Amino acid sequence: MPSLASSLTPSGASTDPQALEREAFHAALMAKGDYYHIHHPYQVDMAEGRATPAQIRGWVANRFYYQVMIPQKDAALLANCPDASARRRWIQRLLDHDGFGDDPGGIEAWLALGEAVGLTREELWSQEHVLPGVRFAVDAYLNFVRRADWREAAISSLTELFAPRAHQSRLDTWPSHYPWIDASGYDYFRKRLTEARRDVEHGLTLALDVCTTAASQQRALEILQFKLDVLWSMLDAMTLAYQLDRPPYHTVTDRRAYHRGLS
Repeated sequence: MPSLASSLTPSGASTDPQALEREAFHAALMAKGDYYHIHHPYQVDMAEGRATPAQIRGWVANRFYYQVMIPQKDAALLANCPDASARRRWIQRLLDHDGFGDDPGGIEAWLALGEAVGLTREELWSQEHVLPGVRFAVDAYLNFVRRADWREAAISSLTELFAPRAHQSRLDTWPSHYPWIDASGYDYFRKRLTEARRDVEHGLTLALDVCTTAASQQRALEILQFKLDVLWSMLDAMTLAYQLDRPPYHTVTDRRAYHRGLS
């Protein structure tokens, strides 16, 4: 399949009779929400109160690896972006996670969530709980963004279209299902409710503006599906480890023998 850059029209205006109209393309992007990881059985179990403390902690610990890679992903996009106005707008995402001024940032908020569920900061930073399947999925996402046209990288972030629903679900259900979790840990989800909606407006407008040919629209849908695959695969790895009691190398050792990252 051609890259997004090769399938764009120079003006951004559609000259392709097979291209979807703007509203129809928007609907096609939104339809990908059927594959968002909120529908994964692991997420459903957490939302409906069936997750054990160990499963909650496993999710928080593994998702932390994704959280710390988000600003690296955004920095890679910025490095590939020749448009100063786009860089000025996109850089806010990096600051949202790393922190800036009086805002300690999303990574700090996730560390607080880890403490609220019974993990230590040292455990999270050590990556000792990060499963190989999770690491490989997240690294694939980061490596895609490093190599991609910056507009393709931006489109890969459009899973944020569906994120507010996931954050709101946790705020609505976790306090009653899991009273053992310290309420101070929920600040990350509250923080991302507004940030994700703001980010979606930017990313969605970009996708609708630049994807005006059938080829570029199909490429965008494939990129969004790739990102959905990343998120779903992370939960598949957690399902094996924490629900089916089949973590990596479970047939040969009960130790966490898997690597913690290569420099």
